[in-house]
Amino acid sequence: MKDLSNYRKSYEKSQLIESEIPEDPINLFHRWFYETEEFGSIEEVNAMTVATIGLDGFPKSRVVLLKKFNEEGFIFYTNYDSEKGKAILSNPNICLSFFWASMERQVIIKGIAEKTADSISDGYFDSRPTGSKLGAIVSPQSQIIPSRQFLEEQLKDLEAKVTINEIVRPKNWGGFLVRPQEVEFWQGRPNRLHDRIRYQLQNDFNWKIDRLAP
Repeated sequence: MKDLSNYRKSYEKSQLIESEIPEDPINLFHRWFYETEEFGSIEEVNAMTVATIGLDGFPKSRVVLLKKFNEEGFIFYTNYDSEKGKAILSNPNICLSFFWASMERQVIIKGIAEKTADSISDGYFDSRPTGSKLGAIVSPQSQIIPSRQFLEEQLKDLEAKVTINEIVRPKNWGGFLVRPQEVEFWQGRPNRLHDRIRYQLQNDFNWKIDRLAP
């Protein structure tokens, strides 16, 4: 057994104070996202963990890429027939989390997912590189396949059959919009007395803001 009890780090880069935060968590997320993008030296600042409750009753987390966020929520794309897609369609209550280690920050978002409109999914699919479009078509995501060669042969066959203009979004592939119900911002601080600010959406669509003990 490897003992990790001596792994220590002092968090001292920033602070999270109520008098300096906006009333809406999306505005604070926007600020943190672009600060991380500019100063955080993180290769994929839009990488996030998506946690779902599977059809087997177990939670499961995986990293996906955030593709858009606005006042409505957070959008990512997937195969609706994948394990992740089926889990969300069965139970739309999901959690997104971002950990930006170089900024000593974490954001945890509880939300309700829904499919994006076809026009939104079509628009994003059309913007993807040709290889990514073809990959989305040939991959039976989350299903058991016989080999890597199987995928490569499927891709080769499809490349021979279609032109760029003939590639259209599969109906089982598209976006999910996650409408946030609760957003927690975590800022590392010295002595493990970290800052935790939680936003909770109220019935009147305003946000209740609380500080949580670390």
